[in-house]
Amino acid sequence: MSSSPLSKKRRLSGTETKTGSHCSSSNSVRTDLSHTPANGMAKNGNDAEIDEGLYSRQLYVLGHEAMKRMQNSNVLISGMRGLGVEIAKNVILGGVRSVTVHDQGVAEWGDLSSQFYLREEDLGKNRAEVSQPRLAELNNYVPVTAYTGALTEDYLTKFQVVVLTNSTLDEQQHLGELCHSKGIKFIVADTRGLFSQLFCDFGEEMIVYDTNGEQPLSAMISMITKDNPGVVTCLDEARHGFESGDYVTFTEVQGMTELNGCQPVEIKVLGPYTFSICDTAGFTDYVRGGIVSQVKMPKKISFKSISSSMDEPEFVMTDFAKFESPGQLHVGFQAIHAFQKKHNRLPAPWSQTDGDELLTLAKEVNSAQTGSAKIEQLDEALIKKLSFVAAGDLAPINAFIGGLAAQEVMKACTGKFMPIMQWLYFDALECLAEDEGVVLTEEECAPRNCRYDGQIAVFGTKLQDLLAKQRYFLVGAGAIGCELLKNFAMIGLACGEGEVIVTDMDTIEKSNLNRQFLFRPSDVTKMKSDTAAAAVKQMNPSIKITGHQNRVGPDTERIYDDDFFESLDGVANALDNVDARMYMDRRCVYYRKPLLESGTLGTKGNVQVVIPFLTESYSSSQDPPEKSIPICTLKNFPNAIEHTLQVSGHVYAQNGFALQELHMDYIMAGANLFAQTYSLPGSNDRVGVAKILQEVKVPAFTPRSGVKIHVSDQELQNSNSSVGKTHKHMYNKVFQDDDTNYHMDFIVAASNLRAENYDIPPTDRHKSKLIAGKIIPAIATTTAAVVGLVCLELIKIVQGHKKLESYKNGFMNLALPFFGFSEPIYYEIDWTLWDRFEVTGLQPNGEEMTLRQFLDYFKVRPHQLISLVWHHVGSCLQLTAPLFSLLCFLSE
Repeated sequence: MSSSPLSKKRRLSGTETKTGSHCSSSNSVRTDLSHTPANGMAKNGNDAEIDEGLYSRQLYVLGHEAMKRMQNSNVLISGMRGLGVEIAKNVILGGVRSVTVHDQGVAEWGDLSSQFYLREEDLGKNRAEVSQPRLAELNNYVPVTAYTGALTEDYLTKFQVVVLTNSTLDEQQHLGELCHSKGIKFIVADTRGLFSQLFCDFGEEMIVYDTNGEQPLSAMISMITKDNPGVVTCLDEARHGFESGDYVTFTEVQGMTELNGCQPVEIKVLGPYTFSICDTAGFTDYVRGGIVSQVKMPKKISFKSISSSMDEPEFVMTDFAKFESPGQLHVGFQAIHAFQKKHNRLPAPWSQTDGDELLTLAKEVNSAQTGSAKIEQLDEALIKKLSFVAAGDLAPINAFIGGLAAQEVMKACTGKFMPIMQWLYFDALECLAEDEGVVLTEEECAPRNCRYDGQIAVFGTKLQDLLAKQRYFLVGAGAIGCELLKNFAMIGLACGEGEVIVTDMDTIEKSNLNRQFLFRPSDVTKMKSDTAAAAVKQMNPSIKITGHQNRVGPDTERIYDDDFFESLDGVANALDNVDARMYMDRRCVYYRKPLLESGTLGTKGNVQVVIPFLTESYSSSQDPPEKSIPICTLKNFPNAIEHTLQVSGHVYAQNGFALQELHMDYIMAGANLFAQTYSLPGSNDRVGVAKILQEVKVPAFTPRSGVKIHVSDQELQNSNSSVGKTHKHMYNKVFQDDDTNYHMDFIVAASNLRAENYDIPPTDRHKSKLIAGKIIPAIATTTAAVVGLVCLELIKIVQGHKKLESYKNGFMNLALPFFGFSEPIYYEIDWTLWDRFEVTGLQPNGEEMTLRQFLDYFKVRPHQLISLVWHHVGSCLQLTAPLFSLLCFLSE
């Protein structure tokens, strides 16, 4: 905890700025956004109510204004195979105005490997018409329509966003040019086995209101110079966090008042505590104080049409270890279209003849290029692999690209976050056999007229047999858990002799429905695990799945005992807290089981794969602790609503329940919480309470003399002060997010009353709940994309990949967008966390060792014990004093 008296950095509740004096500099800007391009961003102020109970977690990602803009957007999604239905599912959950699903084709066996809303009895039926009623169940606020006609100009003008999947290149270019000319946002998404492609064109004048989604920063000022340019110095408790090119405004500056309320000023960072602004030479002298706040400035960006961008492509990198791949695949996908146009089919799975022809076509495509799309040397092996697997249709790839594409739809509708500029390519070739000499045959990968044909086309039948026998433990049936179960069902995991055991002790709440897509409004109050299990059985009746309602931990080790873990092939975490993750990690290390770990935070997501004897474990490395706010800041120098909310939370917790409407809110909530404490009936009669208050005699406030304000945490500790004291006759109450129990009412009222005292802008109940309830922002798009990557790692595990470089840990931030992949970490030491010291095995007669025999064994091998103990201490096992003494004795 910091000992400095003031917290330098804080978050702001909004981005609006006051109007006032203009800082006289060319860097000072004022942007007029009153004009909206045709078919562009919908205006703010939609009268439709936002159901905060349903969209609460997503609102913390997008915000109310973006949600309102999205509710004015009509979206067309063409192609209802696995990728199209994945995009539609995420967009509908997001809450656009309407979704129309389009397809002129009928369901085939190859679709069932990833189209989770098609059944075997739907074969031969139109994919859009079959999918429509099942998609419509996802969100009652979003009308879903099926369309099977031609995509004409007149029809397309009904939509703000058009998404094409499973389309020809000719169709992409024709409709892309049409949408570009009409100001309609246009997206192309395509998957070919282990390869995928995404293209975005949001017009020539796209306005992005928030490029990264991060909360604006703020810092407290210690000095401003009179100079050209002026230099601002912030308090040196922590770095200000600004970047050159950021825009800021000023408040509470004493002396140089020209800055207060000025229009946003562009800054240039000079150091971690300083930055320059406009010309301040003519301003009055700076005296003291002030707060500088970052302002999110709208940014105008321009897109090329698909035809123009085809020749001069701009790529977003998904894997920096494959730096040359986007250019290669840009040519390769055009060659796939040329092959399909010539033969009216895709290259046959693992056909050497078709692979050679596709390579020839790719060379022709490349030779015809005139712009930067032309590459010096084709990667012939990569192009042939594209041919081998192009006929495949994989649920994990569709989940990943479908999550990304749906997020781009939301960007197009809202202007929230930076769009993909303009091409994105991704491949997961590491999922293929590790030995380059292993080549599948056409016979192994030929269609079987079964629901896994799309997957067999890529991996053959052997993997399908292995998947069916897997026994996996899924811990959690929330957002990640639902997505995992859907993918498990699609790939055929545990659809034979195996089994999936899913445990979750929670019941379904309304707020879950926005991203936990296996649940419906009628499922609220039901158990998550049982409901999710029943839902995926509808998707694939062959899956063997059992639902439990147990919390994982020491208390349930009699259920999840040695026999249980020994029977598993692996574990997948779908948890929402670190403690449970670390517990499951320890169990997997002990039983030497693979662990698939993942998590999301708004648009951010991560994937970690843990493989016995190959990688580190989840607990081998830990995130730094969350930055805490100094107590002295909370108590004596609050400067942000977060500070007053935290103090209000302390008051609530320590006092058992811890005047204008805000004062009445405080009294009503406080009185009802007192009543609960003493088991008395409460009251909602504000008029009656007001009459009682009129008779209450409040003594005049008299400041106490001799009060010392502590300016550091050390002073506060030395004085034995505390934020509040608990009354002996009262019970501490645990905060519960329930709109009927007055917990949140009290915290919001107390926080805003304290904020008034310090001239801090108040905040609403929605943001207060985020901070006080420590709610994790969440959105369906990120969850879908992350789980797609998890299931790609699962496929590698089931195949028995042994090379470290075959596996990928991943991190993404869809708001930027940014993607980073790396090999898991491996410790090359004498002993690893996966090794065991089997005591009984060291005795010739198989008997257990005595303590003397144990000491004698390590007396001549001290390095083994040192390595063993050192590594396990690093893995968060406590090194006790006796063990430390023993280690010292043996190492002498």
